[in-house]
Amino acid sequence: MTMPGMYVSPEQLMQDRADYARKGIARGRSLAAVEYQGGIALVAENASSTLRKVSEIYDRIAFGGVGRYNEFDQLRIAGVRYAELKGYQYSREDVDARSLANQYAQMLGQIFTHEMKPMEVEIVVAEIDSAGESELYRIQYDGTVVDEQNWCCIGGDSEAVLGRLSEGWSPDLDRDAAVQLAVDSLAGPERSVSAEELEVAILENGNGRRCFRRLDDDETSNLLGG
Repeated sequence: MTMPGMYVSPEQLMQDRADYARKGIARGRSLAAVEYQGGIALVAENASSTLRKVSEIYDRIAFGGVGRYNEFDQLRIAGVRYAELKGYQYSREDVDARSLANQYAQMLGQIFTHEMKPMEVEIVVAEIDSAGESELYRIQYDGTVVDEQNWCCIGGDSEAVLGRLSEGWSPDLDRDAAVQLAVDSLAGPERSVSAEELEVAILENGNGRRCFRRLDDDETSNLLGG
């Protein structure tokens, strides 16, 4: 004899999926993005030298992800394919962070609504446009897009990190000060983070068409005064 299925309201189902995704994301280490004069610094706690949380998507666009690596790396690859196809079909100037963020939002929203398990990821899309202006978009596990200003943080204890970023940010930050602020905000007052535990990349205007650059451990260590 088969038992009738238990009814779960749509509201409860969505709430359970959201709780599941948030718990998975919170278990990982945080990633912070900080705007400075002429660029954006993306800093993540990541001891791995091979599994990257921060990557280049296109000429002036960077991607950062937290949560399950295999899931946000799928999104990274999908973003690269989308950007390359759009740039090929139209022009490179038509590829921008806003359209990419909307594409990610549709993908994540579709998975969250229709699949059994939501993606345990949160991502950031950052851009320095041809005029040198910065754009930051945070996309959540359910497809919600937030247009961030000046700084953002995803994963881990993001609320505490955001508070420290808010206290320390100013519009006259340079690259080194932005990276230092991001590192101090990720670490908090009770611990320190070494260059070997960090993944640091920048999007910087003035580097020609390719704005994305990684900082190696030695460069990060020198920047932090270590």
